[in-house]
Amino acid sequence: MYMFNWKRFGMVAGLSLTLVAAGCGSSEDEGTESNGDSNGDEAASEMNYGEEMGYEITGIEAGAGVVSSAEAAVEEYENLSGWEVSTSSSGAMATALGEAVENEEPIVVTGWTPHWKFAKYDLKYLEDPKEVFGGEEQIKTMVRQGLKDEKPNAYKILDQFNWEASDMEEVMLEVSDGASPEEAAQNWISNNQDKVDAWTEGTEEVDGTEVELVLVNWDSEIASTNVVAEVMKEQGFEVTITPLDNGPMWESVAAGEADGMVAAWLPGTHGDQYEQNKDKLEDLGANLEGAKIGLVVPEYMDVDSIEDLEAAE
Repeated sequence: MYMFNWKRFGMVAGLSLTLVAAGCGSSEDEGTESNGDSNGDEAASEMNYGEEMGYEITGIEAGAGVVSSAEAAVEEYENLSGWEVSTSSSGAMATALGEAVENEEPIVVTGWTPHWKFAKYDLKYLEDPKEVFGGEEQIKTMVRQGLKDEKPNAYKILDQFNWEASDMEEVMLEVSDGASPEEAAQNWISNNQDKVDAWTEGTEEVDGTEVELVLVNWDSEIASTNVVAEVMKEQGFEVTITPLDNGPMWESVAAGEADGMVAAWLPGTHGDQYEQNKDKLEDLGANLEGAKIGLVVPEYMDVDSIEDLEAAE
């Protein structure tokens, strides 16, 4: 994706010659303002981002809801004929995005909000006229059945945990800049004690009660899970954080092998996992509102909708 693209070079060189020829045209052409605008529009329309990207959408882990939706979009949108969704990891996606932005190259990634990349780069979601990616989502907290009776203080903290996208992105950005998740979580807690006090209100400190939290290894969930874990540690809990793939994350809570998670994206991203496990766990509701998934591109790309992308030739 990042190797020198001779086809792209030829296309750009050809375009440059066309513009030079236009500049050397007759004085009559030069005096017609509408012709200049027309040539500009025509030049923009000749830019085939798909060809430059190898008709590839850069995804994250296989099985993630945003990846499944991207694969569905490839099927639903006729202009995405011949495109593929390349799966990797959230970290690899972020690296590819950063390299593309640094070189001002075109890239389409599977994206979600909250995420630090929106604070670091100038990005935009592509409009989704067919609504393949759905609307706004919630991030919910799920716990195993019986937790309320066995560990009531842990249950109450998880039940009262609630914050905003800007809070999560603050932690994520600090981690992306080199801080450990624990350090970034502790810094956020120090600066937001009023919110933390609301989460622990009505609870009592404990002495080493063990709690296991699971998460899918996304930047957003690393942030939220570590913040909750550090708050619990301050209350005397001994907290273990276990990263898992999407399916095992849900199954571990449903089976009672883990105590809970604050990483359930619904109704779209984790919809299938929720339907398979909802009768075996307890839904404590949203801990963050206004989450979103979709296809994301840098602002410098001259496309606004999924339908602006061109089919593979």
